Amino acid sequence: MNTLEIEEMSTIDRLQAMEALWDSFLREKSEIDSPEWHRDILENRKRKIKNGKAEFISLEELRASRKS
Repeated sequence: MNTLEIEEMSTIDRLQAMEALWDSFLREKSEIDSPEWHRDILENRKRKIKNGKAEFISLEELRASRKS
């Protein structure tokens, strides 16, 4: 499948294909380790949540901010 074929798919079909790809990664042993910086970011976010300093926005707020 090439990029043009993907772009011609409906949004629902592309989301289903993406979900199937992610599911396939979950079923196999990954040969790629997450980078160290990724672990650091996740730990920092967990710490903020635990300390009550995390800030959350609604999906609507996120969508509005992406249109700007």
